Amino acid sequence: METKGFYILANDVVYDQLIALLNSIEINVSQELPICIIPYDNRLDKVKSEIKNRPNLTLFDNQESINRWEEFADKVWAAHPRNRESKATRPRWYKGHLQRKFVAFDGEFDHFVFYEADNLAMKPVDDVFEKLNNYDFVFNDWEHRKPTETAALNIPLIEKSGCYTDAEVRPKIHDASFFGGKKGLFPSQELAELENKLINQREVEWINSIGWWDDVFLFNYLTLRCERPIYNFTQSPNGQERTGNCADRDPFVNIDNVLYNEQGLKPIHRIHYMNYSSADFVRLCQGEDVNICYQDIFLHYRFLKNPEQKPTQLVPANSLTKATRKFQGIVSKIKRTIS
Repeated sequence: METKGFYILANDVVYDQLIALLNSIEINVSQELPICIIPYDNRLDKVKSEIKNRPNLTLFDNQESINRWEEFADKVWAAHPRNRESKATRPRWYKGHLQRKFVAFDGEFDHFVFYEADNLAMKPVDDVFEKLNNYDFVFNDWEHRKPTETAALNIPLIEKSGCYTDAEVRPKIHDASFFGGKKGLFPSQELAELENKLINQREVEWINSIGWWDDVFLFNYLTLRCERPIYNFTQSPNGQERTGNCADRDPFVNIDNVLYNEQGLKPIHRIHYMNYSSADFVRLCQGEDVNICYQDIFLHYRFLKNPEQKPTQLVPANSLTKATRKFQGIVSKIKRTIS
């Protein structure tokens, strides 16, 4: 019998976001389907405590799989031209663990939907599971509309190689914060072949240099080069399925704490709080007005099961607090550069 479930990449740093996402899945998607937390790192005390309180929640513990993907990513990024740059130019996500999301392909669910913790689920994903009957990857984002300069893949270089044309690459570009997939994709032999192409045949240069050490950019290479069928709802012939998802970019309408696309009141799969830090959500949950778009929706789901803890009002930080945080950010950046 085919198994279905959800994966979420998380740790204690994004605990508030994790709780909000879990509650939104329970209310808007499913109360029965199992959810597996992929550990971003070892900061998991709060996460493990929450697992004890939710019978459908487990922790991904296949260390062999985690090591496999960590080692693969490390080798690939070490071969990227940007690896020769100075420490000062390295991106803030350098040496991060977002690539751990790929362990979902080694997990227990035959068909799955992955959410990053900076999402809230807004509707059932039956349509995603249905598409997985005919496609190996299912997405819902507008990354394929990005300008060539900032796209995940270096399309002109790929075209120059003679392997793919712009028309073949462009529709396949996608995000990695929400997707459907299948167990067993990227087995060891195939991943070794892709590693060889990336490193020895220098196809690592197909990955746009602005996305160095970015799991999204690496994922785009993998899904393109494995040549498996991809479906993206934003390219659906059915206009009702083409919606926005970004909190800081797309306008939505709130109906009973569920968001819909402003144009045509189309139901959206999820709202993505990209470009906001986990610290912003911690402060929001403590009662600070941090100016996050649709923060009322986030607070609703974060405190759905303990409304008495929800802030009664939000107060902006004062000038001194803002100045102190800015100074601390500069100091932290300097320390990262030195280290």
